[in-house]
Amino acid sequence: MKILVVDDEQDIKALFEQRFRREIREGAFSFAFCFSGEEALTFLREHPSEAVLILSDINMPGMSGLELLRRIRENAPEPPPFIVMITAYGDPEKQEEAMRLGANDFLNKPLDFSTLKQKLTHLT
Repeated sequence: MKILVVDDEQDIKALFEQRFRREIREGAFSFAFCFSGEEALTFLREHPSEAVLILSDINMPGMSGLELLRRIRENAPEPPPFIVMITAYGDPEKQEEAMRLGANDFLNKPLDFSTLKQKLTHLT
């Protein structure tokens, strides 16, 4: 399963590669990383329908994760990707807005990788 991770924190790439080392080695998951909403839209345009799942931070400089979500849902490839929004803030308004814009799920930071792995396993 191809997973696109969108987060402005550069160290997220090393963290995911460490936490999913075995799954990556076994070919269960492959990851692409974008560090802004704009970069993610470019990736999705250049790789249509490649990302089956998108994990996106909500609070990013420039284009927010909510704006990214809205734009992906407006121009979604077929089949549309499963989108999980991630935030460091337990903000119910942002969560409601994310769900209204078409988010499939919601996670809080710091990420609980065992919960994330369970969710990803159910999608495969």
